[in-house]
Amino acid sequence: MASFNKVILIGHLTADPELKQTTSGVPVTSFSIGVNRRFTRQGEQPQTDFINIVCWRQTAEFVARYFTKGKPILICGSLQTRSWVDKDGNKRYTTEVVADEATFVERKSDSTDGSRDARTIPQQGGIPAYGTPKVDDSFEELSADDELPF
Repeated sequence: MASFNKVILIGHLTADPELKQTTSGVPVTSFSIGVNRRFTRQGEQPQTDFINIVCWRQTAEFVARYFTKGKPILICGSLQTRSWVDKDGNKRYTTEVVADEATFVERKSDSTDGSRDARTIPQQGGIPAYGTPKVDDSFEELSADDELPF
């Protein structure tokens, strides 16, 4: 039986990401993002989930270079659970998203220095995609009374 593990999140960084390297020299960064829940009960404050993210290699370098605390980010990856034994001998577990891609979600005009446009760096392989994506201007707005064109 085939399995499918894909996570897509948009949230805000809770702290500046810090780029580290493994003992074999592989770049890695771990951080969390705050993601607002879609629904709020009437009279209640909106709820936010804080989700741990891990980025490796080019994605880690990209995030550490271009993102800071409070900035919005789009993460695509997979959910992973791991365990370890802490210094007191207790077994610990964590669930995190291992990011395959990290992307800007703010518009170019919203960035502070004008250089942060929509860019994506794939986690493994491939050529990094830089620049502004092509926008299709052929769409037209339909009123509620218009018939669908198909």
